[in-house]
Amino acid sequence: MEKAENIKWNLGDLYEGTSDVRVEKDLKRISANADRFEKKYRGRIKSLSLTATELAGSVRELERLSEGIGKILSFAYLLFASDTQDPENGAFRSSMQQKSTELEKKLIFFYVEWVSVPERRAKKLMNSPELSEYRHFLEQERQYKDHTLSEAEEKILQEKSNTGQEAFSRLFDEVVNNIQFRVRLSGKTEKLTQSHTLSLLYDPDRKKRKAAWSGLSRGLMDNSHVLTYIFNTLVNDHSINDRLRSYENPMSARHLSNEISQRAVETLLESCESKFGFVRRYYLIKRKLLGYRKFYDYDRYVPLGSEREQVPWEKAKEIVLSSFGGFSSEMEKTASLFFEKNWIDAELRPGKRGGAFSHGTVPGVHPYVFMNYTGKPRDVMVLAHELGHGVHQYLSKGQGYLQAHTPLTTAETASVFAEMLVFHRLKEKEKEKEKRLILVAEKLEDIMATVFRQVVLTRFEQNIHNERRRKGELTTARINEFWVEANREMFGDSVFLTENYSYWWLYIPHFIHSPFYCYAYSFGELLTLALYGIFLERGKSFVPDYMRLLRSGGSASPAELLLRLGVDINEPDFWSSGLGVIGAMVDEVEELAEQSGFF
Repeated sequence: MEKAENIKWNLGDLYEGTSDVRVEKDLKRISANADRFEKKYRGRIKSLSLTATELAGSVRELERLSEGIGKILSFAYLLFASDTQDPENGAFRSSMQQKSTELEKKLIFFYVEWVSVPERRAKKLMNSPELSEYRHFLEQERQYKDHTLSEAEEKILQEKSNTGQEAFSRLFDEVVNNIQFRVRLSGKTEKLTQSHTLSLLYDPDRKKRKAAWSGLSRGLMDNSHVLTYIFNTLVNDHSINDRLRSYENPMSARHLSNEISQRAVETLLESCESKFGFVRRYYLIKRKLLGYRKFYDYDRYVPLGSEREQVPWEKAKEIVLSSFGGFSSEMEKTASLFFEKNWIDAELRPGKRGGAFSHGTVPGVHPYVFMNYTGKPRDVMVLAHELGHGVHQYLSKGQGYLQAHTPLTTAETASVFAEMLVFHRLKEKEKEKEKRLILVAEKLEDIMATVFRQVVLTRFEQNIHNERRRKGELTTARINEFWVEANREMFGDSVFLTENYSYWWLYIPHFIHSPFYCYAYSFGELLTLALYGIFLERGKSFVPDYMRLLRSGGSASPAELLLRLGVDINEPDFWSSGLGVIGAMVDEVEELAEQSGFF
């Protein structure tokens, strides 16, 4: 079972299917309880007639209602992701979004009233013992005071989102995940999914990589009109929301939700850009190792050395769990649940969404992991990454629905740390210099993709959003120019970017579903390199503190949680330690290449 055939999740812990009678039963129950909640608390928060104990009771009721809605939406989302071709799944997801919106509209008054409470009174309430468990949630909600509209306006925006952002996001998924990419292999043209096509870019055979490059590019070009329109529409929608909510720039809302300042993010981006030379240097080394006269964009992911063996699913499972176990028995035990209880969907199949993710669902259930396992060595790292998320989400559910999930800036910490555990375990076991070179090079490429490429994606988004606001709707050709310019800044002359590559922004879902998500990957990777360094220094004494961090979820700000581990993300030179590790890995690749006789 190399490619995880029949490894499909069981969503029964949420609901059995679209016709499960519990769905409608839960919707009716939540609606009735939401009506009672509204009747009981409307007007009392802004009138300051609630005691701290009563306010705590209202937040608990809000949490139960929100979790009920979240459970339904999670099920609809996961069902759709597993098969975007089934029209019933799409219709069900749309229906649940609309019904959930009606329920959420009944709760909006709470948020609008809470941000209107005078600061002095709000602080007194938040500092009371009765509200200690919800303090961070209430503090963070008040950060939106200057960006919250009237209740009537908030209801309109929420309802319109179903025919705006939500609708176009769904359309993007359906278009991209149902493209049949025509790839010519062994003299025969095959129709492949996006996941299968992308996996061929890692094939040692240059002809196969070039065929995948051509097939992927042609599929994107053929659908570029509708995909560009979707992108333009959502960028404009983002602009309208920013204007209505008085956000200063396109990234302001994301910074607020990530609980990080614009200055800190800009420092991160500039620090990474100052080290783009690591990327250029590495690819020049790789070109030399491969003996290529010219290094094209479709050569970037070629594995070094001879053709690598496929990694069967069971072997990948053993590698990941044993690596987790070497760090923490609790981490291994938690990750094992995902395999034992069918919380993973990993097989390749038509209609299935591309990419990988771990969806935390709600604290009353458990997370689900989603990926497209092709059996390539890098997929082992993807499995470790998503299980890292899954363990984090599972352990943090004790914080409750309102505070279990972390901001994006720290959401990637556990996933990247999990990858590091697997990498170091494999590295320690590998004694042959050539194989060690391959292992370090592959990990370095993953790190550079997570740090530097995500900075490129962020700069690309910044440029597109700013240009769209200045000049209106952008053509595919103009967006292509921005894409190539941003990537060329990183690659320099180390990689030749073909005309086909200019279309490859079209399939990236983060631009559609979560604008400006990408810098969180850079943040998480560099943060994790720093945390892993602390672990190597402190050894096993670090484990309890790290597991406590995971269990904390989003119960405090990232800065506060990390300070408990001895990490100050506000230090100006904080990012230099992580970037230094990357530079050292480039040195290591070059040294191993020389020792192995490549140079």
